[in-house]
Order: sequence, then structure tokens, then C-alpha cells
Amino acid sequence: MYEPPSVLPMKKIAIVTGGSRGIGAATAILLAKEGVNICLSYQSDQSAAEAIAETCAAEGVAAMAVQVDVGRVADVMRLFAACDAELGPANILINNAGIVGDAGPLVDLKPKVLARVFEVNLFGAVYCCQEAIKRMAKSNGGEGGSIVNISSMAAKFGSPNEYIHYAASKGAMDSMTIGLAKEVGPDGIRVNSIQSGTANTEIHTREGNPDRPAMVASINPLGRVAEPEEIAEAAVWLALDKSSYTNGAVMPVTGGM
Repeated sequence: MYEPPSVLPMKKIAIVTGGSRGIGAATAILLAKEGVNICLSYQSDQSAAEAIAETCAAEGVAAMAVQVDVGRVADVMRLFAACDAELGPANILINNAGIVGDAGPLVDLKPKVLARVFEVNLFGAVYCCQEAIKRMAKSNGGEGGSIVNISSMAAKFGSPNEYIHYAASKGAMDSMTIGLAKEVGPDGIRVNSIQSGTANTEIHTREGNPDRPAMVASINPLGRVAEPEEIAEAAVWLALDKSSYTNGAVMPVTGGM
């Protein structure tokens, strides 16, 4: 069982999952600019993760990168333990790590793809929340904290003929956000979610659907997709004390979709 130290550090400490690229990297860098120490996780690209950690450290904060698979509970426990040892217990968690899975109609979805999408997007977020709560909860000796879940507008629209499985995983994340906010709010922990619009990141190219951002841009009221920093700004606001009365929110950052 986790036992908190007798004295917690004054500076804020954030764990950002999937922090080597895209929205996660942008969020880590913006948090570092706010003076937050950073522990970011990555799955495979060590050089990219270390580069983001170095960029954060250049802002005058401590920063580290840890290789984990968030879909594995033992890896998540190792991530939080590594942060404990190097920086101290995290009081901010950004649940950003996620995958899309194969595009196509639900009837063609392979069981292993479905399992992996939920393993990373939902189970990983739950595992991280569990470890964060152990450290943040005032009833456990913590000083409270903030959890921000990076969801998707797919949870609202369902992504028919493309990513129903992905949309379902993000819808579940939003439901978890609402329930968990009520559960741990009395323990000093705020939990919020961002329904992100399509962003200009590598995720769709890596998942085999590189034309999707251009397609979404053509139907978005603003005529474009988001830059990662635009989603990250919302995540940082929710993570820090400027949003101190915001709890259980599912915030759309979609350009009006």
C-alpha cells in the first residue's frame, strides 16, 4: 500500500501520459512554463520523449521521461513510483495516452483491436487515476490535486463507419470523469475532461488514416483542425488553480463542432 511522505513538496508535479508528441507534449511544455515539474510517459519513442523532457527542463523545472505501457497496471505503478523517487508524489495527472485503432465499420472490427483500444484509452486512464488518488487524497495524507482526462469529440458524435470503438472508449472516459469528480471531490481532487476536436498531430498518420484531419477541417466551423497547443491550453487551465471551482466538467474544445 502506498504511504505518503511526511512532507509533500511545495512545487506542483505533473504526470503526463503519452507526453512524447502531440497534445501530451504540448501540455507538458505549457505546464513547465507555469513552473510545474514534469514526469512524462511514452511507449516507444525514447528520443522524442527525452527531447520533450529537455524542452521542459529548459523552463527551469525538473523533468523526466519514463517508458511504460499504460494499458498494463504494473507499468502504471512503476511510472508513479519513478515519479515519487525523482520528483515526489504527483498532484496533477494528465491522462492523454491514447490510440485510435483501425478505421472501418464496427462489423469488421477485430477483437484484438477493440481490446487494445480499451486497454490503453480506458483501462490505462483508470489505472493512472487509481495511483494518482492514492497520492493526492487528503484522507491519505495528500494535499489534493487535479486530474484532466483528454477525451474526444468522437464521444459525442460516435464516429460511425470509422471509429465507433474509439468513440466508445472516450465516452466511457467522460462517464468516469463525471462519477470520479463526485467521488473524490470531497478528498480535494478535481477531475475534468476535455472533448478534443481533431488536432494536427501524427496520430491519424500512425493509425493509417492520414487524410482525416483535412476532411475534418473542411466541415469545421473554423475551417481548420486544432493545433496541439490549443488543446493543451485548456488542459493546463483545468490542471491549475485558476479553475479551482471547475469539477466534473466535460469541456468541448472542438472549434464549434
